[in-house]
Amino acid sequence: MAATLITLGGFLVNTAAIGVRWVESYKMGFGYVPLSNMYESMVFFAWSTVLIYLIFEYFYGYKAIGVLATALGFLGIAIVSLTGVSSEIQPLVPALQSNWLTAHVVTCFIGYAAFAVSYAICILYLIKTKDFKQVLILSLHPLVLPLLVSFIKYGNIKPNLITADNLVAMWIVTAVVGAAFFGLYLLFSKADDLLPPLKVLDELSYKAVAVGFPLLTLGILTGAAWANYAWGTYWSWDPKETWSLITWFVYAAFLHARFTAGWRGKGLAWLSVIGFGAVVFTYWGVNYVLSGLHSYA
Repeated sequence: MAATLITLGGFLVNTAAIGVRWVESYKMGFGYVPLSNMYESMVFFAWSTVLIYLIFEYFYGYKAIGVLATALGFLGIAIVSLTGVSSEIQPLVPALQSNWLTAHVVTCFIGYAAFAVSYAICILYLIKTKDFKQVLILSLHPLVLPLLVSFIKYGNIKPNLITADNLVAMWIVTAVVGAAFFGLYLLFSKADDLLPPLKVLDELSYKAVAVGFPLLTLGILTGAAWANYAWGTYWSWDPKETWSLITWFVYAAFLHARFTAGWRGKGLAWLSVIGFGAVVFTYWGVNYVLSGLHSYA
């Protein structure tokens, strides 16, 4: 109960912070929903991830999921807080001055959050199977791209990389989170009775994807409508559009494999992991590695 209250308290604080930032934008004369840049969208992703977890806990009662789901939310906040991502409230560029912005970002990121919860459940599934190698790989998986981006983004600041304050901070965060994931494996390998049965974890992972998939679909559709409004075309194969579509196909394959081929267990868990990897690259990789119409995000 205490863990739930602490999580709920953090969620409410984050909610209040988003609200304050929203009000502050109006005071500055901009007046927009705080979802327009990397900092704001990542904070919203963390908020959404905890929201999805709390809903799952309320309906299904399995609190163990929160250990990893909330860790992913923490990682999102830590990344934008410690890597030099600007948190300043700035006027929207013309392309973002549309109500489509809110519809597109909200649906996409709540969908991403549901996929993050599914990913967390899949880690617990593999912990339950006591497969050390797979658990270790999955534990490090969400940390690899942010680290890579840190090198790309901050590698040219100083000749000696380790002296760059932001890079050092990022290494500290990734080391702490990585150690936490590894510690979870050691804990649950000796006390896996704390976890739900494998069948339940498999079902919960599917339900999280079932929540996220229609939201991502709606996000892609609203994004197409927004693109037509801003640039006069529904689809231009921009890198963000392309990778969003790839992510959509991965999760479509997940649902197809479950309903048509009857997949269960590790195979489906790995498909969810691949899907979340696509989510991470769609957001981080495209923004910092590739260029396109979404480069401002």
